Amino acid sequence: MPLSEHEQRLLDQIERALYAEDPKFASTVRGAKLRKPSRRRRIQGIALFAVGVALLVTGVMLPKLAGIPVVSVVGFLLMFFGVLLTVTTLRRGDQGAEEPDEEGSRPSSRSSFSQKMEERFRRRLEDE
Repeated sequence: MPLSEHEQRLLDQIERALYAEDPKFASTVRGAKLRKPSRRRRIQGIALFAVGVALLVTGVMLPKLAGIPVVSVVGFLLMFFGVLLTVTTLRRGDQGAEEPDEEGSRPSSRSSFSQKMEERFRRRLEDE
């Protein structure tokens, strides 16, 4: 359903205010390019973990060099870094999400501009 002219103007106004208030955040929210490397890094981390498991199992079957299972150790390290890469990528994706505070109504990290806009919107809904 398309927006009315009034809604479109309000949306444009909100967007301009957001760019003026916090241009770095606005460019982060606007660009979908930042999501794709995150997905790519998750896949790389999972693949690294799988290769690490394969090397770990292969190292158990191969003879040890000087009493040290070198292939198994390398496999374990690859598994570790794969999991680390995947988990840190997941956490970075979750940082942008706002959590509601104790009241459950408003996120605690909202700016004064967004609070004003929300309050205006509520008043308009109540008037109708």
